[in-house]
Amino acid sequence: MSQGVLLHIEDSHVVMDNGLLQVKLSNPDGIVTEIKYNGIDNLLDGLDEEVNRGYWDLVWSEAGSTGTTGTFDVIKGTSFRVIVETEEQLEISFTRLWDPSLQGKQVSLNIDKRFIMLRNSSGFYTYAIYEHLKEWPPFNFPQTRIVFKLRKDKFHYMAVADNRQRYMPLPDDRLPGRGEPLATPEAVLLVNPVEPEFKGEVDDKYQYSCENKDLRVHGWICMDPPVGFWQITPSNEFRSGGLSKQNLTSHVGPFNLAMFLSAHYGGEDLVLKLKPDEPWKKVFGPIFMYLNSVSNENDPIHLWEDAKNQMMIEVESWPYNFPASEDFPPANQRGSVNGRLQIKDSGSKYFTIALTRYLSDQYISASYAYVGLAPPGDVGSWQTECKGYQFWATADADGYFSINNIRCDSYNLYAWVPGFIGDYLHDVFITITPGCDIDLGGLVFEPPRDGPTLWEIGIPDRSAAEFYIPDPDPKYINKLYVNHPDRFRQYGLWEKYADLYPDKDLVYTVGVSDYRKDWFFAQVTRKLSDDTYQGTTWQIKFELDLVDTNGSYTLRLALATAHMSELQVRVNDPKTSPPLFSTGVIGHDNTIARHGIHGLYRLYNVDVPFTQLVDGDNTIFLTQTMASGDAPALQGIMYDYIRFEGPSSSNSKKQTGFV
Repeated sequence: MSQGVLLHIEDSHVVMDNGLLQVKLSNPDGIVTEIKYNGIDNLLDGLDEEVNRGYWDLVWSEAGSTGTTGTFDVIKGTSFRVIVETEEQLEISFTRLWDPSLQGKQVSLNIDKRFIMLRNSSGFYTYAIYEHLKEWPPFNFPQTRIVFKLRKDKFHYMAVADNRQRYMPLPDDRLPGRGEPLATPEAVLLVNPVEPEFKGEVDDKYQYSCENKDLRVHGWICMDPPVGFWQITPSNEFRSGGLSKQNLTSHVGPFNLAMFLSAHYGGEDLVLKLKPDEPWKKVFGPIFMYLNSVSNENDPIHLWEDAKNQMMIEVESWPYNFPASEDFPPANQRGSVNGRLQIKDSGSKYFTIALTRYLSDQYISASYAYVGLAPPGDVGSWQTECKGYQFWATADADGYFSINNIRCDSYNLYAWVPGFIGDYLHDVFITITPGCDIDLGGLVFEPPRDGPTLWEIGIPDRSAAEFYIPDPDPKYINKLYVNHPDRFRQYGLWEKYADLYPDKDLVYTVGVSDYRKDWFFAQVTRKLSDDTYQGTTWQIKFELDLVDTNGSYTLRLALATAHMSELQVRVNDPKTSPPLFSTGVIGHDNTIARHGIHGLYRLYNVDVPFTQLVDGDNTIFLTQTMASGDAPALQGIMYDYIRFEGPSSSNSKKQTGFV
């Protein structure tokens, strides 16, 4: 018969032990200091201080402050409790209560960190309950996470996805003398690494970022003995920013991270900001720290496949039935929502364009739409929602969706559909009660549309991945991303724009140019000979056979990201002042620096009066004006998709010579 779960209480530590592994935590701090497994005395970095091995942390700042930084705080409990202790399950708690005498020195939160071990389970769970009472001081909250620092002499192979795994450099390789700092503080050129195979590579933790929807399991492999250390996140409900939010995963250290709240790839818009007299409570997790091993030392990569299988088991077990906190509702205390989303867009490629009237009563299925419940808000507000919970599902090919295991509360239903611009909002509040199963029936999304598509650039998928991504400078290579679908993750690609366009900016001719080859993935700044920078102006040239004088044209600009930028639009005169349209200064996504292909999605709809157009050749000028600050080389925007529409009464064949 297998061993039950045991708890050993020592003077300054407690140990959870189920016979498969032993997890030691400091008491009452609740820092994971030691993990014994498969003959290895400690999978964590025992040479570092205990507080730096396995810990929850946060960043906070005073209410009213700006930016995404603040006070870094490793969360140490002040009291220890045993919540559940049976042969089948152990749950322990390390709590830190808010002390008003620490106002200004410590964030005004009660924090309860929980750790769970089950019988016959090759790992342990952790979650935390954060609570802020109405009468307590408000604050800003940019980040919280859990971090595990593993042994650098053991864990050298990292896996984030099937096609994103590799042997990694050592942390020593980033130190002065072995590593050379680059333009961004996280990026280091390895000039004299311990292992010569890494010489000339760039190491940067942001190169291993991942969207929440794909971030289910990641971790490290030790080859001798073959042991895997994996973080499994079975649900996105407690992560901020929705499915498309990008988060860090694992990186050189070797570090394993679980990011619950972060401003990465969104900036200050993703900082949780509590208002005066605003109560707040949230449960982050549980996540599962899974350990595995194989007997065949020649096949340690099998550990990744096993970790993926375990991830599926955890996902199917969500919501877990074993957490003892009443703040974590089990399945029978949750509800579900289902329905079908269809699209009405008479200008899409799915419809035959009517020559007399540009309308259609036909509907098409919102195939593989992302449909979710999030706290009530405006169209697209789920992107920056941090305080509550979100529940997302992917519709099937016919647009049918089912969202399950939703916490009881009131929500709006949101959606976005690959292949279509804009966001859907079902603005009727949906109230979830225990056991409810709400059928919303048929819902209709009408994407923004005023008239027929005259031309378009890109694919409306909220990413710039389809545009031209250059080969990296040979001096700045990450070997993983050579000939890789994620080639945009290479360092320094922004510098290639000036190489491709040394004297003049990008010019794109509709009907002649190919956006996959001729549209650079980011509109960045240009470095001048005196080491200053200037904004850039891109041109889109197109032909109108005959201008329709019956109404305005529409230019739709879907941006995949923006960082300290201002986009100005002019038509046929690059010097018009003021411009026809300006976004104003937008974005703190920092996507260019962090090797992403999107940040926050922004959609702008620009009315173009027919008086600004001419029969024959026309040009739209897109100017990104901003080129100042600490890092002007990293300012810019990425486009998702651009579309030019004729007036609603137009006949597209009369409007343009291009089909």
